[in-house]
Amino acid sequence: MAPDGAELAVALGDRQASLDHPLRAELANELHARPFLRIAGPAAVAHYAIYADGDTAVHGELLGALCRLTGLPAPASDATHYTARWNGDRQFKWERHTEFSTFTFVASRGGNDCFSEHATAHVPSAWFDALENKRFVAIRIELVPGDAAEPARQHPGAWIDRASMVGSRVLGGAQVFSDWTIQPDGFLRFLVIDNGLRQVQSGRLLQRLCEIETYRMMALLALPAARELGMELDALQRSLSPLVRSMDEPHGRDHDAALLARLTHLAARIESLADAGSRFSAARAYEGLVLARIQELREERLEGMPTIAEFLERRFGPAMAMCRTAWLRHEQVAARVARAVDLLRTRVSVAQEEDTTRLLAGMNRTARSQLRLQHAVEGLSVAAISYYVLSLSGAALRSLHAAHYVADADIVEGLLIVPVILAVLFVMRRRRQAGETATGQTVPE
Repeated sequence: MAPDGAELAVALGDRQASLDHPLRAELANELHARPFLRIAGPAAVAHYAIYADGDTAVHGELLGALCRLTGLPAPASDATHYTARWNGDRQFKWERHTEFSTFTFVASRGGNDCFSEHATAHVPSAWFDALENKRFVAIRIELVPGDAAEPARQHPGAWIDRASMVGSRVLGGAQVFSDWTIQPDGFLRFLVIDNGLRQVQSGRLLQRLCEIETYRMMALLALPAARELGMELDALQRSLSPLVRSMDEPHGRDHDAALLARLTHLAARIESLADAGSRFSAARAYEGLVLARIQELREERLEGMPTIAEFLERRFGPAMAMCRTAWLRHEQVAARVARAVDLLRTRVSVAQEEDTTRLLAGMNRTARSQLRLQHAVEGLSVAAISYYVLSLSGAALRSLHAAHYVADADIVEGLLIVPVILAVLFVMRRRRQAGETATGQTVPE
């Protein structure tokens, strides 16, 4: 029986899935992993960024606690994003990032009084108690559309400090106002006037505003590290300068060894400061995200106030420049110390080589003296051995002369002097050559 269309489709799907790399689906779906919320005004938004340095478990624990307290279904244990709804008009979105997590609450709002109703009014207070010392960013956004937007458009200063107000027209159909000041309730405020945005556009705009502030704060985590690093580098440079100057003055070998030890200590201190490098790298990445999010707003100027880009360029830009300068200065000081250590090590090495050369020269002279002494001893040995051999030969010849086997013992003894000496020399040379062959060394003549 031939398979029907449904069975054939399943079989083809299984066949195609077997062709895929195990990571293909996960990486392909990453583009859709963090969808924008659909927001229709009027709406109140509360956004929190949670940062707990070194405590990665707190993000999942806070999400789990929120779900338990509010009755929301629990997310998967390995989830990196989560969305939910209450009663149809309240939305919640959670996202897990590398160093932080975000909680975004959206609630429909009635009336025209902005910032009067809180988007987290339905969240039990027990959950907020768990945020102690972990809330890094807190933002309230009011989205005001249609006819209700006219009072806000005419008088944004009723909710935003006019003296430090920042505002612009964004996405071609909305106005954004803020003073970038933490209010007495602990929140930064954005007032968004909707001039005909679609729900997805509104969600994207509000998320971009939250991301700008969140990434800005994460980037500024490098600022205290830059200040501390600057003070450490000042102290290191004060210690380094006299050491470098003393390198040009001859003080002897002991001084160079002590100086090298001090420079090595400075190098170790500088290397210990390199732990802050990851913080500065993260700051550069966050800065790039802030600038990218601002670019996506497509800002247009509103008369009489700076745009978001201008405000952050004047306030945020110098802080990031200070962080970049601090890390660049660290690299320069580290390179300077490394050069000083290399120069001093070179000088110490040259001095050691000179000592070694002098030592080898002394050893060579000693070896030559020993060789000459050895040759002298060998000469005396030849004479002594030859004398004893001739003495024995003379005694033997005199005995033979007494037995009338030799006519004149003295003449024969005299004739044996040269052969005996040559024979002794030959035997001693052979023994010396045998010793050289056994030890693998050659004794110079």
